[in-house]
Amino acid sequence: MFDLLVLLSRYAFIALIGLFIFFGLIFVIDERKGEGKRLPMVISAQHKIIVVMHIIAYAILSWNETDKIVDVQTIIIGVLVLVYFYVANKLIKKSYKRSCPFIWNCMYFLMDISMIMLQRLNHSLASKQLVWLTASMVIMLLIPLILKLIPKLEKFEIFYFVAAIVFILLPFVSGNELYGSLNWISIGGIGFQPSEIVKFLFLLYIACVFRKPLDMKKLGIITGFAAFIVICLVLQKDLGGALIFFTTYMLLLYITTSNILLLLGGVGCMGLASAVAYKLFSHVRVRVKTWLDPWSDAGNTGYQITQSLFAITTWGFLGSGLTRGMPTKIPVVERDMIFSAICEEFGCIFAMGLVCIYVLMFIRGMLIAVRSKRRFYSILSAGIVIMFSFQTFIIIGGVIKLIPLTGVTLPFVSYGGSSILVSSILMGLLQWSNQMSLLKDKNGDEHDNTAELDTYYVLNNGNGKISLNKKNSEKHYAKTTVAKSSPSADRPTVKKVSAANKTKRLMYRRDKRDK
Repeated sequence: MFDLLVLLSRYAFIALIGLFIFFGLIFVIDERKGEGKRLPMVISAQHKIIVVMHIIAYAILSWNETDKIVDVQTIIIGVLVLVYFYVANKLIKKSYKRSCPFIWNCMYFLMDISMIMLQRLNHSLASKQLVWLTASMVIMLLIPLILKLIPKLEKFEIFYFVAAIVFILLPFVSGNELYGSLNWISIGGIGFQPSEIVKFLFLLYIACVFRKPLDMKKLGIITGFAAFIVICLVLQKDLGGALIFFTTYMLLLYITTSNILLLLGGVGCMGLASAVAYKLFSHVRVRVKTWLDPWSDAGNTGYQITQSLFAITTWGFLGSGLTRGMPTKIPVVERDMIFSAICEEFGCIFAMGLVCIYVLMFIRGMLIAVRSKRRFYSILSAGIVIMFSFQTFIIIGGVIKLIPLTGVTLPFVSYGGSSILVSSILMGLLQWSNQMSLLKDKNGDEHDNTAELDTYYVLNNGNGKISLNKKNSEKHYAKTTVAKSSPSADRPTVKKVSAANKTKRLMYRRDKRDK
């Protein structure tokens, strides 16, 4: 009977992720068109989908088929995860009042998949991951408070530069080699990757430099900075990290300058550097050889990728069913190869749905970057989305043998404290960027004003349309204040409404909507 339930659950999981994506498409399309009537229903439906999927998965995981008893510890973890999502959603709503709820839902969905798979693979890792998720939530809640105290992040350009250099050099001083890479630091028994911290420092520094017009001196400095980071990562044998930083920098440079020659020159330099690295470093040659023909040494260097391919292809589109596969046979499955484990037990259709969720996050994130009124936040948002998406691409491409395996984590899904914390910080910065706009005072200087910002982002102005600019908002409120006491007038008169009163009305409508 239990086997039948596991087999039927495969169809349930596919249906649930399909519905989640369907509602996500509705959100992206409606929000893009400016139609806001269906958005609350869509977000609520996605919350319910996550809860239903979580309950089904943990019901299966809690049953100990060997002893024919229910594992109480698994049930407790499952309940705590639901409590975490409920509390996180409530607190994040209050802290990020004008954030994109769809991005939060995608993040919750990926985190839930992470907890389900880690509970399946290793109970102790699932408990640790929950602790890291809680810590990441606390940090995300602190971001708005910090940025209200320090609203102009672009003023700390030198700090980002120095801090990034210090953190990237730490592994050479007191680093530990783990999984073949010298990019781990251990403090008090807790290990973390300094390169993960460098990610947001790197993006903040690039956004600071690119927000102003570039000259040859600035271009040389920032290119040297990016090259230094990449070279350090190559020497630490963190090839995936080096590729992420390089690609992010080149794409941001192209977005900023629109100079195709710089992009082509960067690609050419990357090709030349790759050829040199292939000749100089043996681990690079091993990675490439394993990618080209893993079967020639399937019992040694090719063991991880061959086991990944077996896991992905053995059970086909529907998967073996949760708890029915053998994902623990894959080395380092909880970090590098968790996508293979998902393919094996949830099926390739479900895994493709997971990729679609990442794609929707990319689309929504790029819309935030395009709409941002401040150049700094626009570049920062674009960098976050590019780095997040490219990291997803190279790890999924690696486990399916599309590109050489580089050993990075799958954002919000793989086990790892530093990865979860940094990914959460990046999402918090992206959501903060979503509610920032360029405002100019009388002298033409940039400044932040949360009250004035409400005139730019009105979720629902009374007619089901989303207004993203001040002009439309003023037009709407002018219509609502037409005087009806002068019927003899040739045309209706409009009451003069001060900017402060307009702001108060907008804030009142926004707060009423949030409640």
